[in-house]
Amino acid sequence: MEARNELECWIEAMLFASGEPVALDSLVKALEISPEEITQVVQGLKERYDREHRGMQILALEKSFQMTTRPEYYPQVQKLFRSGQKITLSETQLETLAIIAYKQPVTKQEIEDIRGVRSDAVVNRLVEYNLITEKGRRKSPGRPVLFGTTDEFLRNFGYSTLKELPHLDPANAEEMEQIHLQEIAQFGEPEPETPVKKPRPDAGDPFP
Repeated sequence: MEARNELECWIEAMLFASGEPVALDSLVKALEISPEEITQVVQGLKERYDREHRGMQILALEKSFQMTTRPEYYPQVQKLFRSGQKITLSETQLETLAIIAYKQPVTKQEIEDIRGVRSDAVVNRLVEYNLITEKGRRKSPGRPVLFGTTDEFLRNFGYSTLKELPHLDPANAEEMEQIHLQEIAQFGEPEPETPVKKPRPDAGDPFP
């Protein structure tokens, strides 16, 4: 039991010190124990924090864990670190983020084919916010960059895995605007976009 308590302390200290998602593989290498045992210990810590309703919580993301402030205490924490006005993602940014979340990995051209407008500015802004990132390149002429969501996306919008994204009816693309992406921060309006002449006829439905 003493060894188990010490292991909990080690993991708790690592998650606290990081402040960012810590990969399960990294914990395995640092502690030299099995991923199953680490997962079990982290789950125990998570349940204890939830049971005692502590100010901190532990999130289980895609093969990683993160210690964060419990959402209901965000307003008080924001007062301490207030840096400006409250902000939210614009409708354009949410729409683009939804396309990337559901179709990833996806190229910028494919995003533009779906939206019908140039998306360089909004995609670059989402990369800047660390909500999306490059996921390699497509094996096609020009080898365009593929984009996908990040652990920061999961953390900010309250998901542990992409499998938790709400199901969308492929026949109703308008549901894209009703995706359950909670308010995070207003990063300002994106730069004006340039309409694309015409989407490719083979672009397909945005939600295969």
